[in-house]
Amino acid sequence: MPSPTIPEARSETLWFDGDFIPWDQARVHVLSHALHYGTSVFEGIRCYATANGPAISRLEEHVRRFLHSAKIIRMPLPYTLDELGRACSEAVAVNEMGECYIRPIAFRGAGEMGVLPKNCPTHVAIGVWPWGAYLGEEGLKQGIDTMVSTWTKVAPNTIPAQAKIGGAYVMATVAKIEAVEAGCAEAILLDSDGRVAEGTGENIFVVYQGRIITPPLSNSILGGITRRSVMQLAVERGYEVVEQAVSRELLYMADELFFSGTAAEVTPIRTVDRLPVGTGKPGPITLRLQEDFFDIVKGRVDDRHRWLTPVAPAGAAVD
Repeated sequence: MPSPTIPEARSETLWFDGDFIPWDQARVHVLSHALHYGTSVFEGIRCYATANGPAISRLEEHVRRFLHSAKIIRMPLPYTLDELGRACSEAVAVNEMGECYIRPIAFRGAGEMGVLPKNCPTHVAIGVWPWGAYLGEEGLKQGIDTMVSTWTKVAPNTIPAQAKIGGAYVMATVAKIEAVEAGCAEAILLDSDGRVAEGTGENIFVVYQGRIITPPLSNSILGGITRRSVMQLAVERGYEVVEQAVSRELLYMADELFFSGTAAEVTPIRTVDRLPVGTGKPGPITLRLQEDFFDIVKGRVDDRHRWLTPVAPAGAAVD
């Protein structure tokens, strides 16, 4: 599924530096430090429509990672975890959204030009928009085609992998373009040592001989929040979950493969480099974990892990 165009993404307002402003007024200066040097951090958060109203999945964990990302690149934020969490919820409520995607972003604005962000104020904005299955509804059901990218994930001692830094996603963008031009939906990135890292915006899981394997954080991957959710659900199902280095050839030998991520949710992988994964169809373990995940976030079963934060109506009092 292509990224949303502006008409599809449009909401009435955005939260910008503490206030709600009309969508068309959310603008930045062309000499903003972030535009030239990539000094921004962001999050992707899903809000799901449940029988009890919209609810945001793992809000606190996302906001905490947002704050950590800013800290890692030494960009102080003028808001607390609670303030940012409330702002995300309010952005959903004010725009009368049900199921939607939430995008907090913090960036260095215009000041003195140069690599050193001198006198560059930090701005924080939160946008919301309806966004369906990131890799397509058909991809969720039938799986997607992937390729191992010719681009390599940056080494751990270069751009920090544990932070969602805007500038770091240039590599992901070119890898994604390469994959799409090759007829695939997504790319799989190797790290600087040739081990499997992740997708351009997703973590990856390998099912092989009954075990569920995923690359460790030391392999230049983002510590995905949905990744942790999937691992928790898999353990509850009685599966053995192992964090270990994954070789490229294991992708070809796997019985099942799937991506996880806030945008991608739990998406099966049916081919890698034109080779079928297992039978070439989503496997039973992948589908079981996908169902378990959606059952919780969509409110079909009890929220036993307290992943969901209900969205209060606009103007409602906050405890």
